Amino acid sequence: MLKLSKKMLFAIEAVVDIAYHAGSLPVQNREITRRQGIPRRYLEQVLQHLVRAGILIGVRGPRGGYRLARERRRISVGEISRVVRNMETAGNPIEEEAGSAIGHKVVRPLWQELENEVMERLNTITVEDLCLLAHQKGIESEIHQKLDFTI
Repeated sequence: MLKLSKKMLFAIEAVVDIAYHAGSLPVQNREITRRQGIPRRYLEQVLQHLVRAGILIGVRGPRGGYRLARERRRISVGEISRVVRNMETAGNPIEEEAGSAIGHKVVRPLWQELENEVMERLNTITVEDLCLLAHQKGIESEIHQKLDFTI
């Protein structure tokens, strides 16, 4: 069942943060927690799941962190949502056998239909779209501060 949880918000914000502020350089989780105000205990768990799902790449070492595994235009909000939903899923009430005929034949199919529509919409929104929106909203990217032009 699609549910907007803190982890879902944190995951989406973290991926967009990495895409918007990093460029090709890895972003350390402490930078994300500083910019987004995301508790570190949530963030590390979410980031590891996103790495296993092929959305992020973990880079080891003192200058390591996380970077996108693919171009930001090739990562959808729906994909990120599915990763978090799979993390959180203990059981889906729609799939439970208990319930009335109205629940099984009317309410649950309606809810499933709405969930499918929301996921279809989220699949059309990319990390690139959110980065462009952040730029339009005047959010300053820190990527310019990291550029080093020394030769």
